[in-house]
Amino acid sequence: MSKVTIVGAGAMGSVYAGLMQDAGHEVHGVTHWPDHAAAVTKNGLRVHGASGDRTVRLASMTTTTDGIGRSDLVVIATKAFDVEAAALSARSLIGPHTVVQTIQNGLGSADRVASVLGADRLAVGVVGGFGASVPTPGTVHHNGMEMVRFGSYSTLPRAELAASAEVWTSAGFQVRLFDDIAQMVWEKLIMNVAFSGTCALTELTIGGVIADRNAWQVASECSREAVAVAQAAGITLDVGDPIEHVRTLGGRIPHARPSMLIDASLRRRGEVDAINGAICARGKELGVPTPANDTVVALVKAREAAYL
Repeated sequence: MSKVTIVGAGAMGSVYAGLMQDAGHEVHGVTHWPDHAAAVTKNGLRVHGASGDRTVRLASMTTTTDGIGRSDLVVIATKAFDVEAAALSARSLIGPHTVVQTIQNGLGSADRVASVLGADRLAVGVVGGFGASVPTPGTVHHNGMEMVRFGSYSTLPRAELAASAEVWTSAGFQVRLFDDIAQMVWEKLIMNVAFSGTCALTELTIGGVIADRNAWQVASECSREAVAVAQAAGITLDVGDPIEHVRTLGGRIPHARPSMLIDASLRRRGEVDAINGAICARGKELGVPTPANDTVVALVKAREAAYL
């Protein structure tokens, strides 16, 4: 079994931590939320939803990496805007054989982690179809677990990438490995751009957006623009009809509330810059118009300005 540290044990990170610990690994969680850390330390971490219902005792759940020591696997699961600080805090966790997996929405996070921790031990991950939330401190719920994918950022050997993925497989996740990490990231991004900003603005679930003609018009257009930008950038998308792919994946978790909606409801900063905003930025570079994503970004930022 492996020693694993999850840096960014919020909603998604806590799902990873709980299922990995339940599979027999030694799992340490690091979270920004003192009340969550205190509740998990006192009562254990309850994970319920698509994977069942279990309460597990992590090796530790704290707000810093102090005292954890070198780990076999370090998963950076913070928001995109926190990855540099997370990578800096993870330096004490890294040994010569540690694999670092960075898992964020949108574009650009892996480059920032590599600038701090180096590229050679780094893997890029994307996950989707979870719909995770923390209803109360010490408890995490998830609606599904559809997508877990990893690829080497640079020179991490395939055998070590596969060994790190086995930690996930042993915990019940269905994992695919990719050689083309651009394809891997963009196939997830075309779904993120459909639902993240749209759900945040309408306060609808993913299923609610699909069912509402007006909301789906905006969501699907955001995704079409992302596909156009990907094509202009020479990115391979192997998903059949991309919009039907997005609708089908979303339809599997109709009750899910994307993290940007949860952040908005809690009056926290969301990841619109890394998701919809990334399409706007790349589209501008490539000469591809992105009016739907431009509008979603502007409206999300206007909403956030009222409470940030």
